[in-house]
Amino acid sequence: MSERVPERPRANFVAALHVRRNAVRGFGVALLVTAGVLALFVFLPGTRRATPYYLALGFVLATSLGALATTLLTLLSAYRLAKETDPD
Repeated sequence: MSERVPERPRANFVAALHVRRNAVRGFGVALLVTAGVLALFVFLPGTRRATPYYLALGFVLATSLGALATTLLTLLSAYRLAKETDPD
């Protein structure tokens, strides 16, 4: 019963998976992709519709791509951590 229990297990888990680093990378890539898509399909060819609609769609694209990329990077970190700590 004298086993040491981590004081902050959730924070330690997040730190071990490098969630903050993955979020910065994921949302950075998402912003670059979104800027490229908006430039390629909206601003360069010109459009007759109002720009705020496209900016709103860009926001949705950036947040959804950022969340997806962060999730995938965190799953990759979890896989690597599990493989590293595997007793086999």
